[in-house]
Amino acid sequence: MSLSITRAHITRTPVLGVRPITHSIITTAQVSRRLKRLYVILLLVAWCSLIITNTSHAETTPPAQQLVDEELRNALLQSIDTAESFDDRFDAEVWLVAMSEKLKRYIKDPKKRFTFLQKIHHAATQAQLDPELVLAVIQIESAFNPYAVSRVGAQGMMQVMPFWKKELGRTDDNLIHLETNLRYGCTILKHYIDREKGHVANGLARYNGSYGTYKYSRKVMTAWLDYWR
Repeated sequence: MSLSITRAHITRTPVLGVRPITHSIITTAQVSRRLKRLYVILLLVAWCSLIITNTSHAETTPPAQQLVDEELRNALLQSIDTAESFDDRFDAEVWLVAMSEKLKRYIKDPKKRFTFLQKIHHAATQAQLDPELVLAVIQIESAFNPYAVSRVGAQGMMQVMPFWKKELGRTDDNLIHLETNLRYGCTILKHYIDREKGHVANGLARYNGSYGTYKYSRKVMTAWLDYWR
C-alpha cells in the first residue's frame, strides 16, 4: 500500500519578529518520481561527459565516432516521445536507458535497441506480461536474432511455430516481422502462463514444448531474474 499524505503545514506563532517555520510532508509517490529524475539526470550527465571527452580529442578521433553519443541521446529522446505503453515519461526514460545498456551486448546500434525495446514493451504490456520476462525468453530462444529459424521451423525472435498462422487463418502473416513475431509470441506465452494459473515455470515449459521438465524454464528464469530485472 503506497503512503498518501495530504500536504500539511505546521505554522508556529512568530516570536520577536522571527518568521514562521513551515514543515512540508511529501508523498512516497513524489519521492519515487524525484529519484527517477535523479537517476535519468545522472545517466545523461555520464553521456555528456563522454561527448565532452570526445570533443577534447577531436584531432585524433574520427568524426563518425564523435557523433555516437549524440545519436544515442537523440534516439533515446525519440523513443521516449513515442513510447505509448508507458504511463509516465520518467518511467519510459528509466526503463529504456537501463534495458538499452543490457541489450548492448546483443544489438550494437543504439537506434535499433531503442526501437526494439519500445516494441517489446508495447507487445508485452498489451499481453499483460512483464517486459523483462519477454526479453529473457528472446535471449534464450534466439539471442535477439530476428531471422532465426530453428531446426523444427520455429521463426523469429520469439521462435513462433508457423502452424499458428494456419490455426488463426492468417497464412500471409510474416513471423520474421518483428511486431508480428512479438504479438504472436507474447500472446502464446501469456496463454500458457494463464493456463498454468500463473505458474511461470510451467507456462514457459509449455511455450517451449518441454512440459514436464524445467531445463528450459530454468534458463529463462535465471536470465529474467539475474540479468534483466
